[in-house]
Amino acid sequence: MAATHHHHEPITAEFLELPASARRRFILFIVAGVVLMAIGLIMAYLNIGAGHHEAAGAAHGAAAEHGAGAHGGEHAPIWLRRLFASLWQSNVFFLGISAVGTVFVAIHTVAYAGWSIMVRRIAEAFSAWILPGGVIMLIVFFASGHNLFHWRTEGIMDPASPNYDAIIAGKAGFLNLGFYVARMVIFIAIWWFFSKRLRDLSLQEDQIGGTGFWDKSINVSAMFLVLYAVSSSMSAWDWVMSIDTHWFSTMFGWYVFASWWVSGIAGILLTAIYLKQAGYLRFLNANHLHDLGKLMFGFSIFWTYVWFSQFMLIWYANLPEEAVYFNQRLGGFDGKYTWLFFFNLIINFAFPFLVLMTRDAKRQMIMLKIVATAVLIGHWLDFYMMIMPGTLQGDSGFIIEIGTGLVFLGGFLLLMTKRLSQASLVPVNHPFVEESVHHTT
Repeated sequence: MAATHHHHEPITAEFLELPASARRRFILFIVAGVVLMAIGLIMAYLNIGAGHHEAAGAAHGAAAEHGAGAHGGEHAPIWLRRLFASLWQSNVFFLGISAVGTVFVAIHTVAYAGWSIMVRRIAEAFSAWILPGGVIMLIVFFASGHNLFHWRTEGIMDPASPNYDAIIAGKAGFLNLGFYVARMVIFIAIWWFFSKRLRDLSLQEDQIGGTGFWDKSINVSAMFLVLYAVSSSMSAWDWVMSIDTHWFSTMFGWYVFASWWVSGIAGILLTAIYLKQAGYLRFLNANHLHDLGKLMFGFSIFWTYVWFSQFMLIWYANLPEEAVYFNQRLGGFDGKYTWLFFFNLIINFAFPFLVLMTRDAKRQMIMLKIVATAVLIGHWLDFYMMIMPGTLQGDSGFIIEIGTGLVFLGGFLLLMTKRLSQASLVPVNHPFVEESVHHTT
């Protein structure tokens, strides 16, 4: 795979020509994922009798801990619930990363940052998953019924129903079907619209030049960041926190954003390295990698800061209605999630912190590739930890979930690289492109 430079274009113009082997690799991810999902679903189906009793017991225990009744409506079979939960987990993860591509562009635009122009098109390409991800989210939400979200159980907000739950009924103004779906559609529409608008301005700038498109993109970016600040937090409450309907944390929006953000940076960095190693991005140098490495290093610490702040306050207060969330993940369900609870801290904090501590490590492709891959796997597991205990209790596993993750990864890479190949890898007429070409740290 060699970089293509069109001689009639400016010297910085490069066009990605994705080889058939790369597409085959992405399709192989999808095929392998489907095979794993099928194996996992069959295994879950064969164990359906034992699993259902365990689930019922765990659900009863969780309800008792919350002070709720044992009523909750009939659940779907374990294999189907696991399919819903794994689709939801991977889609929320990739949809968040997709939107972070646009957040990355917007932040660096309003900050007048020049160095990041070299990787701007990668960040722009990440938003290719927003629309399909939004469609999948709506389908899974409606198909799953109350199997993902306890607050959707029939009669749970009706005082005359045996399923009535006073605490959940108190949240009916926010957690009702119409308002919830409207929020989901509005958030995805906002992310998609501003992603498209910034991308269009960037492509027009390539064709026409001048500073007018860049001036417009500053205004668009500023507006998007304000809307994203609100919508990202609310989407975290809706898509993740409302799974554990009784529990809430005022820091949860920040926590989910931190996970999305550091994963997005890791994804941009990994894509840039692979392109560089394939002969593209001729002007990408160790200084650009160093800055991306610093962002990944710094925001791994930021994620840990939010994680610790949330955990420490709840642990110290020791209020049962708050501590139940961590009790389920630390020793609950026969300790099923305990190892993952600690591994989460090791892979998402200790590993990036120790490996990237030196300046040299943040300038070496091999070190950055290892850490970026670990960060992406680690935060996918972080979402697993957020979603599975509340939806599946002790009945979760990894075969279906890893399979689903591979399917989404393959789909994301196909759409992202397709968009990446539709324009020059470097914005040729951006006012700061020369600054980025000669970037030093």
